[in-house]
Amino acid sequence: MRKQTKIITIVLSVMMATTLFLSACGGGGNNIKPNAESTDTSSPAASPGAESASLEPEELTIAFPIFGAVPKDMNLIQDEVNKIAKAKINATVKLLPISFGNWNQQTNLMMTSNEKLDLMLILGTYTSQVAKGQLLPLDDLLEKYGEGIKAAVEPEYLKTPQVEGKIYGVPTVREFARSFGFMMRKDIAEKHNIDVSAIKNLDDVEAVLKVIKEKEPNMTPIAPGGSNTTFMQTYIPYDGLGDAYGVLPNYDNDLKIVNNVESPEYAAYMKKFRSWYTSGYVLKDAATNQTSSVDLVKAGKLFGSLMPLKPGIDTMESRNTGFPMVSAELIEPVATTFTTTGIMWGIPQQAKTPDRSMMMLDLLYKDKDLINLLIWGIEGKHYVKVSDNTIDFPEGVNISNSGYYMPLGWMWGNQFVSYVFKGEDPDIWTKTAEYNKNAKKSKALGFSFNADPVKTEITSVTNVTNQYQKGLETGTLDPDKALPDFIAKMKSAGVEKIIAEKQKQLDEWAKSNK
Repeated sequence: MRKQTKIITIVLSVMMATTLFLSACGGGGNNIKPNAESTDTSSPAASPGAESASLEPEELTIAFPIFGAVPKDMNLIQDEVNKIAKAKINATVKLLPISFGNWNQQTNLMMTSNEKLDLMLILGTYTSQVAKGQLLPLDDLLEKYGEGIKAAVEPEYLKTPQVEGKIYGVPTVREFARSFGFMMRKDIAEKHNIDVSAIKNLDDVEAVLKVIKEKEPNMTPIAPGGSNTTFMQTYIPYDGLGDAYGVLPNYDNDLKIVNNVESPEYAAYMKKFRSWYTSGYVLKDAATNQTSSVDLVKAGKLFGSLMPLKPGIDTMESRNTGFPMVSAELIEPVATTFTTTGIMWGIPQQAKTPDRSMMMLDLLYKDKDLINLLIWGIEGKHYVKVSDNTIDFPEGVNISNSGYYMPLGWMWGNQFVSYVFKGEDPDIWTKTAEYNKNAKKSKALGFSFNADPVKTEITSVTNVTNQYQKGLETGTLDPDKALPDFIAKMKSAGVEKIIAEKQKQLDEWAKSNK
C-alpha cells in the first residue's frame, strides 16, 4: 500500500541522514522535557537490589531495525544492558537486530507464528498491527509501571496513538513536529550574494534557481530531497491523514477533507514544478533518479533540494555532503499524528510477561546510562566523554573501525537524555524541545485512519498514483495533459469512496474528542 511505502521511504531517508553524528529524527512535540527531573541517571551493575529482588527472573526479547550489518560488539552491548536490567527489574535481555529491508516481513512472521517477542519498535505499521490484534493495550501497564514514560512524554502526545480509546504504542522522544524548506550549498549561495534569510516561499526559491542556472551551468539547481522521491513528498503543505488520499489543506481546513490532486493548490504546484523542469532547474531524470540528493551534492552536481527540516539539520547535511549547507524554512513546524506515531515502541500480543516488558520499556525513557549504552556503546571503548554531555571517539577509533557505531538515537526511547557528539550543538535537545513546543498542531492530531473498509479501492488508487505521481510531482509530465487524466483515473479507481470513509471516521473522531 502507498501508505506503508511512503512511511518506509521517509524512515529510510532519515536513516541516510543520520549516517554521521547527529542521531535524531523528524517528529517530536512539546511533550518532551530534556533532562527531566525524573530521569534515573544511576544504573547499578551489580546483583538485583530491593527494587527487583521480589521479581522472578525473566528473559526479554527486544526486536529493533538496523541499517547495515550487525555491529561486531553487539554481544558486548547486550551484556552491559543485562547488568542494568538485572539490577533494575531482574531481567535479562536478548537484543534482536533486524535489517530494515527485512523488518516488516520478519516481525510480521514472528507475530503470526507467536515466536518469542517481548518488546518491539513500531515503524509506520501501527494501525494495521492494532487491527490485526498484534499489539497489547498499554493503558493499565503505563499506570502501573510507566512513570518514566509519563515524565518524558506529555499527556497530549502520549494519547495521540489512541485507537478507540486505547493506547497500543509509546512514541519515542524526539521531534514530534516537522517543517519543510530549501537546503542549499552555503558557499555557492554566498558566492552569488543570495540572501538565505529572504527565502520564504517557492517563488523566492524559484528566483534563486534562476541565478544558479545562469551562474553555475554545470550544476543542477534543485532536486527533491532523499532519493526516488517527488517535490510533493519533500514539501508537504497539508496533513495527509495517513495515505494522502484525502487531505486537510494547511493542516486544518475545519476538518473538511479534500481530494488533493483535484484541488486548485495542487494544480498550481504542478504548474510551478513543470516550469522549473522546462527551465532546466530540475534533474532531467528526476522521475526515475535513484541517487540521493546528499550524494548529488557531495559529487558537486546539485545546489539544493526541498526537504524536511529540524534543529541541527544544517550541521548534519554539511557533514553528510562534505560542503557547508544552509536551509531556508518554507513551512513552519507542524505536529501530526504521523509525525508523532511514526516511530513507537509496543508490546506484542504474545509477550509472556507484559508487566516486565513495560518495566523494561520504562527504563528506555528514564535510565540515562541504558539509553546512552544502546545509542553510543560502552564508554572508553566506543566513545569518551569530553564534557558532561559531549562525547567523541576514543583515540584510534572512528566510524569505520568502531565495534559499535549505530547512531539511531531517535529509536531508543528518550533521545533527549542522550549525549551529543563533538562538533554538534551541545544544546541541540533544548533547542529541539523548544522547536516542538512552538510547533503548530494539525487539527487532526490524534486521528488515525482505518483503511480496512476501503482497502480494495486503496489498492486501485495506489496503482493509478504510481502511474502519474512521480512524473507530475517532479515536473517531468505536462500537467495540462496528465493531471486531468490522473484525476479521472483516481475517481474511477474509487478515491471518492476513500475520502467519504475517511471523512466519516474523522467526523466521529472529532465528536468523541470535543
